[in-house]
Amino acid sequence: MSRSTLRLTLRAGERIFVNGAVLRAERKTTLELLNDATFLLEHHVMQPEETTSPLRQLYFVIQTMFVDPAAAGQAALLYERYLAGARRAFTSAAILEGLAALESQMQADRRLDALKTLRALFPAEDAILGATPVPAIRAA
Repeated sequence: MSRSTLRLTLRAGERIFVNGAVLRAERKTTLELLNDATFLLEHHVMQPEETTSPLRQLYFVIQTMFVDPAAAGQAALLYERYLAGARRAFTSAAILEGLAALESQMQADRRLDALKTLRALFPAEDAILGATPVPAIRAA
């Protein structure tokens, strides 16, 4: 395999968002992405009603850049606002370090890594806010 080849296995009925297009597997299948593409697996997609905290709102905005490329410009403006808000909302060193990593990843156009970074911060955020975790998103 070349360096840019990525193999993804989808279950029957599972969806994947690739460069803004939504694809659904009719049966279990393996896909190979042979070049660079932006993609998001269905089980990493957050629903609007799950945006119950600053980091989840930030996640949703970045996710929007994947699933709706036409809205990416507007989402980028919201990203800047929500990132600044999240920095003001938290004093936790772990979360602030995570936000710094997230910003570097976004500047390098590594949105998928940015989403992974945010998912890893959700438990710390839940502990700080005393919230019940939202179970819909699984860590990769």
